[in-house]
Amino acid sequence: MEPNVRFWITERQEKIEKSRQLLLTNQDASRHDVEDQRIQEAWKRSLSTVHPDSSKLIPVPFRPAAFLPFTAPMVFLSLLSVKNLKSMILPQVSFYTYTTAFNIINGNASYNRQPYESILLGTGVIASSTFFGLLPRFLQLRFSLNNILTRKALPVVFLTQVSAVNVIASRSFEPSRGIEVMDKEGNVIGYSRKAGTKAVKDTATSRAVLFGTSAFIPEVFSYFFKRTQFFQQYPWSLWTLKLSCTILVMGLMVPVSFSIFPQTGQIQCSMLEKEIQSATQEPELFYNRGV
Repeated sequence: MEPNVRFWITERQEKIEKSRQLLLTNQDASRHDVEDQRIQEAWKRSLSTVHPDSSKLIPVPFRPAAFLPFTAPMVFLSLLSVKNLKSMILPQVSFYTYTTAFNIINGNASYNRQPYESILLGTGVIASSTFFGLLPRFLQLRFSLNNILTRKALPVVFLTQVSAVNVIASRSFEPSRGIEVMDKEGNVIGYSRKAGTKAVKDTATSRAVLFGTSAFIPEVFSYFFKRTQFFQQYPWSLWTLKLSCTILVMGLMVPVSFSIFPQTGQIQCSMLEKEIQSATQEPELFYNRGV
């Protein structure tokens, strides 16, 4: 590693550590602390750059703030009408490669896993997601589906469903191995597969809402825009409108999607495994849902 790069990483880690120390040393969490600008800045930096389970820096391209700039153009390209299947392979592979990596990196990391397990799992998820993402285009080209409903609705439905299943598949270790559940004091009670299932299910639902809405609304706008006189004079303007609409809708939906379910999830202790119920008297336990 180059000395300049090593220095930058060390300096960045020191900033994060100082932010966390600032949060830890302010034990009094009263209202005047919340109004403290330094506390707010430290809290935002900790949430947006550090993984809550591993305390490691999240790579810049896979932080929540980078989700919109990376995925919006990919969603736009994956919904374009094409005359051959080859031109759709790269947008689909790029989209599902990024979303799979994002899901794995920002998922719950409290259970034990080896790096090669994540690589093998991610490779399989990318391949299967790309296949199902290309399926509606293949059906359209193979069977000449010219009906407006199937030609426009089918890719949107597949994008919505595959995006949700992508979350479930890329984070499949969480329901099978269990994730940490904690009491209100932050004490780890145990590992729960049921909490892992709930965390993945909630995240998959939020992702389906995000991509389903972001794909559906631009298609509706495009349908009516094609009937205007402006489109007849400037056909190329359709791409500009659709891209702008996709970015606008996703810009509004990304924060909504990320906040539908709180990142710190809550679950009734009675819904968890018996060994966890016997280990605590708390009626409600908490876990990191992930993003």
